[in-house]
Amino acid sequence: MAGHTENSIVVAAPFDLVWDMTNDVANWAELFSEYAAVEIISREGDTTTFRLTMHPDANGQVWSWVSERTTDRAARTVRARRVETGPFQHMDIRWEYEEVADGTLMRWAQDFAMKPEAPVDDEWMTGNINRNSVVQMQLIRDKVEARARDGRSPQAATS
Repeated sequence: MAGHTENSIVVAAPFDLVWDMTNDVANWAELFSEYAAVEIISREGDTTTFRLTMHPDANGQVWSWVSERTTDRAARTVRARRVETGPFQHMDIRWEYEEVADGTLMRWAQDFAMKPEAPVDDEWMTGNINRNSVVQMQLIRDKVEARARDGRSPQAATS
């Protein structure tokens, strides 16, 4: 069995702002509540390789991994995968953006499988990702909508 999740949210903001803020990987520690640090390892064209480090979990464990993310602004999609898979056999993520009447629909789809020796199975991780994606998407929505209300560009806010 493999895991699959799909989550989406409408952000009451223009596509360009949603795209720019959610694809500014260097600032993900400010955008997501779960990440303590982001280290950009390399950028080649539309592909960014980076290390994410999470805040310590309930047991004090700090999780960190390297991912690769390729953006396609014209298609309004992003494909990402874990390079250092940790407890996953694989983790592939697709972000999609669509302009809708109320703003921008942002959709995340994740396909993964846990390693047999991982401390949790695919079913547990599916539930965990679904719960956390809702929380993170709401935080991102709130931050992007606040930026849209102030009228500041993402670059002006981070400089």
